[in-house]
Amino acid sequence: MKAETPYIHLHQRKRTWTPVQVSAGTLLDGGEDVIKRALALRCLEIPVGDFISEAMKGDLPEGMAAEGCRELLMSNVKDEENHDIALNYAAEAHKIPLRFEKEAERIKNAWLELDRHPVLKAVVLERSVFFVLLPIFRFLGDTGLRTTSADISRDEQTHVAANTLVCEALGLKSDKTLNNLRRATVAWCLQSLKGESDHKHLSGNFWLASSDSLYTRGKADGLIETRASRMPAFFETANQNLPQYA
Repeated sequence: MKAETPYIHLHQRKRTWTPVQVSAGTLLDGGEDVIKRALALRCLEIPVGDFISEAMKGDLPEGMAAEGCRELLMSNVKDEENHDIALNYAAEAHKIPLRFEKEAERIKNAWLELDRHPVLKAVVLERSVFFVLLPIFRFLGDTGLRTTSADISRDEQTHVAANTLVCEALGLKSDKTLNNLRRATVAWCLQSLKGESDHKHLSGNFWLASSDSLYTRGKADGLIETRASRMPAFFETANQNLPQYA
């Protein structure tokens, strides 16, 4: 039976999972700094949930076509808390330098202080920043980070779809200032990489172009391979690095 509205359909697709306390494994040589910066940016997870909570106090799409919108957004806020727990586990395992944590906090404050509709800020962060950081965990990280990336990615796909629907219904459009902050956030994470590299995933230009494409087109051809599952084999992975589902 077809769901009554897109919001109800998205809500029905969601799957419950439990964050796992991962151990630190071997990162891709040359990608260690990028991983630690990306983990420092976990401080943006809770603000994204706060953006959605703030939006629910004001105007949201109404009418029969928007049935289930509020319930879906409330569920998405809870997801961000789960993401924060999972990424804190990963950060604890990989020992993030205090300098990176402080710089990431300044980036977080810039997003908080930007005077734009909270759902618009959330969708830009999730679609063109988080959808770059998660593949970075996958291709530059270890088994635990790949597990964390896969679990969070499923949630974020739902979040982006939901927030895009809300932005379209409310007529919300991004702008140059928001785009510049998006690009600066991703560029900060990539500082240790050269523009071009023989290894695609160690090329700063590759990741920045992916973010640009996600921002302008909603997709990135260079990340098409992330559609393929890359789940850890249970017989060669420590238990704490395996996913746990309800």
